[in-house]
Amino acid sequence: MKVGVVSDTHMTRAGKKLPKALIEGLAGVELILHLGDWVDMEVYDELSALAPVDGIAGNNDGQDIVKRFGERKIVTVAGARIGMVHGHQPYTGRGTDGNALRAFAGESLDCILFGHSHQPLMRSENGILLFNPGSPTDKRREKLYSFGLLDIEEGKIEARHIFYESKG
Repeated sequence: MKVGVVSDTHMTRAGKKLPKALIEGLAGVELILHLGDWVDMEVYDELSALAPVDGIAGNNDGQDIVKRFGERKIVTVAGARIGMVHGHQPYTGRGTDGNALRAFAGESLDCILFGHSHQPLMRSENGILLFNPGSPTDKRREKLYSFGLLDIEEGKIEARHIFYESKG
């Protein structure tokens, strides 16, 4: 199963569209997971035109988004148990990946997806894939905008980042 992973879209102005590179890069995915800081439900509508969408809320999301998605969840996709959290809490002093690990302490997971830092990250810890897709619209300290793709088969996950220069 091919899964798109997006975080920190921070879409605040009505009529603002997701980047062409993101829309094209998500073509053919069977599921999109958003890791918070949608800011506006228009993002959900745009992504839903491409594939089914699930996600969690981030620290910049309003109560409508929190109520709809929650702030932490575990999903099973093609046999893989995946934890999703934005990454801003619980605060550990060990970065967003440390926060994400603490959010799922004691859980049996194959992967933890998180955002918040806008910095792409992919590493393993104790057999768990930690994956932050970065941001497709707000790269902050990064050179490029980014999102992620997961290929999941029988519980095995292959992850990669997709990078691009323009958010137009």
